[in-house]
Parts: sequence; C-alpha cells; structure tokens
Amino acid sequence: MRRTLALLALLLVFPVNAQDQVLRVVPHSNLNILDPIWTTQYMARNHGYMVYDTLFGTDEKNKIQPQMVEKWTESPDHRLWTFTLRPGLAFHDGAPVTGEDVIASLARWGKRDAMGQKLMTFVERMDAPSPNSFRIFLREACGFVLEALGKPSSNVPFIMPKRVADTPADKQIEDATGSGPYIFAKDEFKPGDRAVYRRNAKYVPRKEPPSGTAGGKQVYVERVEWNLALRDAQSQVNALLNGEIDILEQPAFESYPPLKADKSVQVVNSNPLGFQYMCRFNHLHPPFNNQKVRQAALAAMAQEPFLRAQVGVKEFYHSCPSMFTCNTPYGSPKGSDIQSKSNMKKAQELVKSSGYDGTPVVLMKPTDLAAIQKLPEVAAQLLRQAGFKVDLQSMDWNTVVTRRAKKDPPSQGGWNMFCTAWVAPDIWNPIANPAVGALGEKSWFGWPADDQLEKLRDQFARATEEPKKKVLAEQIQARAFEIGTHAPLGEYVNPLAARRNVTGFVTGPGNLYWNIKKN
Repeated sequence: MRRTLALLALLLVFPVNAQDQVLRVVPHSNLNILDPIWTTQYMARNHGYMVYDTLFGTDEKNKIQPQMVEKWTESPDHRLWTFTLRPGLAFHDGAPVTGEDVIASLARWGKRDAMGQKLMTFVERMDAPSPNSFRIFLREACGFVLEALGKPSSNVPFIMPKRVADTPADKQIEDATGSGPYIFAKDEFKPGDRAVYRRNAKYVPRKEPPSGTAGGKQVYVERVEWNLALRDAQSQVNALLNGEIDILEQPAFESYPPLKADKSVQVVNSNPLGFQYMCRFNHLHPPFNNQKVRQAALAAMAQEPFLRAQVGVKEFYHSCPSMFTCNTPYGSPKGSDIQSKSNMKKAQELVKSSGYDGTPVVLMKPTDLAAIQKLPEVAAQLLRQAGFKVDLQSMDWNTVVTRRAKKDPPSQGGWNMFCTAWVAPDIWNPIANPAVGALGEKSWFGWPADDQLEKLRDQFARATEEPKKKVLAEQIQARAFEIGTHAPLGEYVNPLAARRNVTGFVTGPGNLYWNIKKN
C-alpha cells in the first residue's frame, strides 16, 4: 500500500507525459534581437508572435479578421475609426491592456514599418476615449487601415505596454512583456544556445478556430524550447530522426530526401505562398549611389543561377519577374526587362557605360542561415563576370542584421549589398513591400529616395478600386526597376519537418506555435 501511494505521489510530481508538454524546436536561425519593431528579422517576428498579440490578424484566405479588437466602426466619410478591445486582455505582469497601450504601440510601429509609415501620413491623431477603446482620426480617407493593423509579417504591429512602446523607435526594447499566448522566460534565455517560452495560463483566446494569424490561439503545451545551437544541417536531421527534437523549421533543401524517407517524420508546407529572394543595394554610398550602376548590377543578376544554387530542387522554386509576389493580384512582369530579359553581355556593356569606377562592392554573406547563405556567393560571381569588384565578407546572420542598419560608409563598417528572403505577405503589394519604399533615410535598409515613386505609392494608398490599384502597382514596379531599388531573385517554398506525433500546424506566413499538440 505504501509503495502504491509513493508511486502515485511521484506521478503527481513527475507526470508520465511531462515530456509531451515540451515542444522542442530548431528554428531557422539564431535569436539575438528581441524587438520585432526595430528589425524586420523573422526570428524577431516569430518571437513577437509568441509573446505579443495583435489588433487584427490575417486568415488563411488572406482576409483581415479581428484579434484583440472586439468591434469597430468607420465614419461615413471614412476618416474616423473607433475600436473597442475585447474583454480579458491583460499583459503578462497582470496589467490590463488599454487604448493608451495600443496608441503608443502603433505610434512606434508607424515610425519603423513601411506600411506603418505610409499609414501615419494619413493619421491626424489617435486617442483613447476610454480604457478599453481607441480612435484613429485621418486627415483624409485611405483604403488600407485594417490591412495595416492586421499586417501578418514584418514588421507586425504587436501591442506592447505603453511604458515599453514609449521606447524611441531607433532604440531596441529590453522588456519582452506582452499579452500573447506565451511568456518569454528571460531567465532561461541564452543567445546562441536556447530560448524558452512558457504557456500563458491567463491568456484568453478567441472562440473562432485558428486560421493564419487570426482566430483562437489555443496553447496545448507547457513550454516551447528553441534550440539555437544546432546549426549544422545534418545534425539537425539526425536530431529529428532520433526524436531529440520535434520540429525543424527550415531544413536544408538537400535534407528533404532522408526526411521524406523516414516514417517517423512528416514534411509540412504550412506556408504555401512561400518566399521571395532579393538582393538589396545601399543607395547612400558608392558604387550603388549611382542609378546606372544599380541598373547594371540588376542586368547581371539573372534569377535562375540563384535559385538553382540555393534551392536546387525544381519542385521548390520558380522564377518570378515581379517585385510583388507572383500569382497574387499585383504580380506582374511590368518594367522587369532590365533584369528578366538581360544577359551577361548586356550587363557588361551597362557596367562600362554606367561610370562604374572600380569601387569594391562590400557584399555581406551570412554563414549560419542555410536558406540564403548561397545567394551572396552567386551574386559575387555574377557581378564579377559583369565587371564589378566584389568584397565578399562572411559573418553570422545576426551580425548582418545589425550591420545592415548602419549608414556608415563601407570602409567604416557599412555595406553595399546584402541578400535576404521575404515571406509572401511582406512584399505582395506596394504599401507592404519595404523594398519599394523610397523615403530616403526613413526607408528600409538601403535607403532609396525617389519622389516619383513615393507619389505613386501615395496614389495607391488612396485608391479604392481594384483596377486602378493594379495599374498603379505596375507603375510603381516599373519605377522601382528603373531606379534599381533592389533585385528580386525568384520564389521558393521551404516546408518544415516534424515528428509524426506533432499535429495542429497553422497555415500562415511564419512559424506559429499555437494550436500545436504532441500526441
């Protein structure tokens, strides 16, 4: 009898299914920056979805749905928007979420995000008439208020406590207090080693089923542990096959055959719209402060060599001449001839006629992000063939992310070019796409400045009829190619891999860790 009671006591303290309450994940990169507003880095965005909540979400059909908002109204002249927060919203420290928190969060987001910046050009003021409501007063009507507030990817307008959101937009926050489904375990965080998230037992999810970044964020595990140290592709595969981890977010493309062959593993494409590769030029410093030099570089950067080298397997990639996601409403080849119909001979001629003076192109290459680490090597090879001098500098991805924010000359720790990838919703229209913003030093890293491009984006923001918006999107893209904002490099999908006993994956633009169960 005593032995039975002792065994029962042990089971109460150490449940037999305790391991099932921990979801062990190898994310696609290291987590170092904890401010999802300061950076567009996807690890920071994924961290944001763990600990923060949003006013609206975007469902699997790309429709905007309420999240923290319970109801809202729009005035007949479309200039006053009034929002009421749903009951039960509270931050991890127990403080209720208020309209003042929302206003401070939106104000900070609106200084960093391309879509937020454009929205704020329409905003006259914001206020909170009661603790559970807020209002947005517009100078004139615009057609993307809810799309901005429900933006599903970087930068996501996450809601933070006012005391945190009051941090200057150009300074990183240090407090990860949110109101989302998980609580960041700061005491267990070791950059380069692991990040831990505990279930927020007081979180009140919506009643609707989960869909994209909208719906009920039900949490069925007690902890999510991100293994940040396991960066070798083969070691990641071995860990998954051996049951040491539950999810591998972005397997190396050469890893799919052994993953698909193992019956204990499943491959899940939870982001069917996928990603677009791009290389970004720094418009502030030579040689890419010269429009003709940027066009010459564009002409050299045919997409197929990048896709073949980085992805390799044809089923996972396709060329796309558009700066906006192909097979979505604004995907178009308009203006892309400088890149899509060029060849190396043409690129060499453009380099010679551009005035390029031999200034080396400082090209940053990440060493620890398998999904993009081959892109800079291909870019360097193609640019050299065209006649450019290239200084390919290797560093980890977090160093790239930090360094790309510097406006210093390349000789003083700055840069000329880097390559990256964007998830589809981040670049599928002219307002969301940071790379076509041309507000100079207020723009996304690279800082292009072009009044004509911004006037077209303003017209798009005001447009309400879809045919007009499509025409404007084509004009915007043609101008962006003309001034050489960046080089789109084609599109791809990168399905996750997981143990068979892990279920409930939500289709969306990132790696979302609600609704997941370990059976």
